[in-house]
Amino acid sequence: MTTYFCTLFDSGYLIKGMAMMESLVQWCPDAHVFVLCMDQKAQEILTAFDRSYITCIPLADLETPELLEAKKSRGVAEYCWTLSPCLPTFVLQHHPEIDFITYLDSDLLFYSPIRPILDEIGDSSIAIIEHRFVPRLQDREVNGRFCVEWVSFRRDEEGMRCLARWREQCIEWCYYRLEDGKMGDQKYLDEWPVLYPTCHIIAHPGAGIAPWNYEKLHFAEDTSGQILVEGVPLIFYHFHQFQLLADGGFDRLSSFYTSVCREPEAVYAAYETALMRALSEIRMISPGFSGGLREAAAVARRRWAQRYVPFAVKRVLHRLLRY
Repeated sequence: MTTYFCTLFDSGYLIKGMAMMESLVQWCPDAHVFVLCMDQKAQEILTAFDRSYITCIPLADLETPELLEAKKSRGVAEYCWTLSPCLPTFVLQHHPEIDFITYLDSDLLFYSPIRPILDEIGDSSIAIIEHRFVPRLQDREVNGRFCVEWVSFRRDEEGMRCLARWREQCIEWCYYRLEDGKMGDQKYLDEWPVLYPTCHIIAHPGAGIAPWNYEKLHFAEDTSGQILVEGVPLIFYHFHQFQLLADGGFDRLSSFYTSVCREPEAVYAAYETALMRALSEIRMISPGFSGGLREAAAVARRRWAQRYVPFAVKRVLHRLLRY
């Protein structure tokens, strides 16, 4: 029985997207992933890969007049967020055989079987996961209690009603700022547990680990090398802020996180290996490919700004730069 997923990325996130999908299929062999290709380069390379578990969707196939209108006023990230609910809607409309689909962020990596999450979701119409912020970051929940990194919908009345409403909301308003109780695509999820009785909040302690919650967790490895978090297998980690550098190195996180608690080494080392493997495979198709590889100096400047620029100033810059 096939387990269906969808994700979206451009050539700048292709390396991360490939690593995510390869790890997903490793731990969920029956997975099939619909990829919304945000640019032509990503579509060409994915098509050349000819992976049986990938179906490419050209951006033009999904864009409606209302989306094209919304696109005019949104930055790249904002438009990707706008498309988060549009992609699973499109897939379900064009594939009536699919009963259940999960949207995934492209900067995840899977470390063990995902079956425990699927078993936990069971027959629920909707499944979402909390950020699970550490205490010092709890005030960030004002931007959204839940993270749009794993969002599942079932083809039933409640699942489709929720997805349709989320799509309408994101098309109407999806910006990188907190305004009138909205923030990007994620703040809309806050009301789902109240509005939809069959909305399940994923509770598995090995799911949704990320920079905003790892410092409160205990990591270890068993005798086989399996990474454990709080004594159970790590299922997936969200690599927020992670950068691949043009010189072959990596920049994992800003000191905002690491100055309090160093990142889990084994988790990041495995991700770096997966990324280099993905890059090697991509370059077999597209020699010299450099999508998503950043100059070290540029990343260093950004890390400096993340650490020293006051939050109020960064908020203004977000409005002006719209990245």
